[in-house]
Amino acid sequence: MNPNKALWEKGDFTRIAESMRASGEELVANLGITDGQRVLDLGCGDGTTAVPAARRGAEVLGVDIARNLVEAGNARAEQEGLTNVRFQEGDASELNELDDDSFDAVVSIFGAMFAPRPFDVAKEMVRVTRSTGRIVMGNWIPNDPTLVAQILRISSAYSPPPPEGFVSPMTWGVEENVVERFGAAGVAPEQISFERATYRFEYEGTPSAFLGLFRTYYGPTMNAFEAAQSDGRAEALQGELEALFDEQNESASPDTTSIPATYLRVSVTAP
Repeated sequence: MNPNKALWEKGDFTRIAESMRASGEELVANLGITDGQRVLDLGCGDGTTAVPAARRGAEVLGVDIARNLVEAGNARAEQEGLTNVRFQEGDASELNELDDDSFDAVVSIFGAMFAPRPFDVAKEMVRVTRSTGRIVMGNWIPNDPTLVAQILRISSAYSPPPPEGFVSPMTWGVEENVVERFGAAGVAPEQISFERATYRFEYEGTPSAFLGLFRTYYGPTMNAFEAAQSDGRAEALQGELEALFDEQNESASPDTTSIPATYLRVSVTAP
């Protein structure tokens, strides 16, 4: 199996995504998506941004490599009675099933950054976007002190070394890399803009319980714990992550969790 597919089908990211709904809706509200626009959401999960875009009247296609997340997205759409959004399996590095110039906007929030072959990802996003259409990415930032970058940093220290040729998804959080990748796809630097924005995780439970979701359902953290368990370091990993979640929790209540995470928002005008 494709290792990226195996990673995201391993757990159940819908359990994490439930804590991301409010920020997903806020992000979509700020994108200016209008009725009748054709929108592609790449690495869509179960629809944290695709579903709010459909509620605003867009015709939305969500593409994700994980079959279980695609099934969950279609179930959400059916439950809400949304006939203008559908989800299908696909790889952001190779969107062969999608035609050129098919979408007014392509959105990928913490999705396509995890696909292999980043230059192919940029090329495909540009290819399927109509001329002067928009591409918007949300990418975690390497070495950022906030939650997700630190989860991935800590987890990597307990995990086996990546295979030869592996390109870290965190490289999408570096502006120079983004310019280079979209430049190879024909996008001029002046057509790319950046800003740092905040995504917030809201969970009705303690930070320790929220960490439990990552340990049980988030593929990268699951792999880190399996590796740590095999060499007797699972307790150390648990301790590091518990300290991180406790430090970053901003909730006024000890029984709920509210943790912000900084990301790089990339906006591209397609050539």
